[in-house]
Amino acid sequence: MAHIDPDSPVPKYFQLREILLDLIDSDELSIGAAIPSERELCQRFGLSRMTVRQAVDHLVSEGRLHRVPGKGTFVARPKIELALQLTSFTDDMRARGMIPGSRDLDRRVVRASAHLAKELGIQPGEEVHFIERLRTADGEPLSIERAHIPVKLAPDLADHDLSDKSLYELLESRYGLVMDAGELTIDGGIADPSDADLLKLPRGGAVLLLQRRSFSGGVCAELGVSTYRADRYQLRTLLEMPVRRG
Repeated sequence: MAHIDPDSPVPKYFQLREILLDLIDSDELSIGAAIPSERELCQRFGLSRMTVRQAVDHLVSEGRLHRVPGKGTFVARPKIELALQLTSFTDDMRARGMIPGSRDLDRRVVRASAHLAKELGIQPGEEVHFIERLRTADGEPLSIERAHIPVKLAPDLADHDLSDKSLYELLESRYGLVMDAGELTIDGGIADPSDADLLKLPRGGAVLLLQRRSFSGGVCAELGVSTYRADRYQLRTLLEMPVRRG
């Protein structure tokens, strides 16, 4: 059995964190399983309650464990890596072996404000489709997508049902709009009360806020503003050293 090395320069709480991660990654503690209580961990590894709590707090903040008041601490579902590429939510979830879904929240045609017109490269006052949808994977709410698409690029878009369908697939098949480039901005934030309820987050829950401009043949065909659950998503990217010259 793994043990805590009192002579190691590695802090004891971090050693316990690594032990618990090994148990999770080896499926000795499976998703949804309760971890031993603080008292049990103290007795098993000869640690103080403060040290055990510090290790567990770290794993909770990292999203590997989650607490249920009055019940205990449980192994959390793995986070989904946010795709930093131009792909639809539907295709992304299918590629992960999950079943994508959506529910319409709002669909209407609006007049472009000066800011929206600038982002889309159109004139203020031009008509824009506004599509707001709750996106799910395997029935779990993961994000709220708010898409803005110039009406002149997809005139009768409002007539098409998008329930559990890919917006990008429809734009390509119906209007010949193939998204071939894009710009993405990511911020952290706090879900407003209505979004928190839709995403099944506690009030004040953390979210990732994504703004994406998608282009088709050099024309901005969509401005998407999405709110993702921060407890279910993480970002990962490759790092490269810059080439040194001279």
